[in-house]
Amino acid sequence: MSKVKKKRNTFKYNVDRKKLNRREKKKMAPRIKCDQIRNAWDEKKSVAINLAEMGLAADPNKALPIKKNMGQASKEKNKFVKKPYVIEEMNALASLPSRTTMGVSTDMKEFVTYMVENYGEDCKAMARDEKNYYQETPKQILRKIKFFRQHYPKEYEALLSSRMQH
Repeated sequence: MSKVKKKRNTFKYNVDRKKLNRREKKKMAPRIKCDQIRNAWDEKKSVAINLAEMGLAADPNKALPIKKNMGQASKEKNKFVKKPYVIEEMNALASLPSRTTMGVSTDMKEFVTYMVENYGEDCKAMARDEKNYYQETPKQILRKIKFFRQHYPKEYEALLSSRMQH
């Protein structure tokens, strides 16, 4: 029986490994989540230069130095801003009102509707009710009612008006 010869790893002289490593690093670069920055980004420039052109700071210590001549630092920074539209778009986006994603659970809705239908706004009586399974205090119940009233004002008014009719 003959021995199996192992193939040796040979060096590839025609491949530039430095370039390959750079390409791999670029592929693995993190994705920029901000649309405005991603659209204005120039791959050929460094991070510091890209951010400086947009008017953003790569190093917060350099952006706001603690010196006596603070006025000069801000004037110098504005000279290099080539893409001011990035900051303007980001400010416009930040000034938009945010949507409240926090809602009221169905259990909490049922609890508040039951309590308001039966007791109106008497939180002390609500605290003594059998359906107060978690033994919430009058203040906790009042907080839930206020939260419900804030998120569903029409439904809360309908609850109060149906209670008045009975």
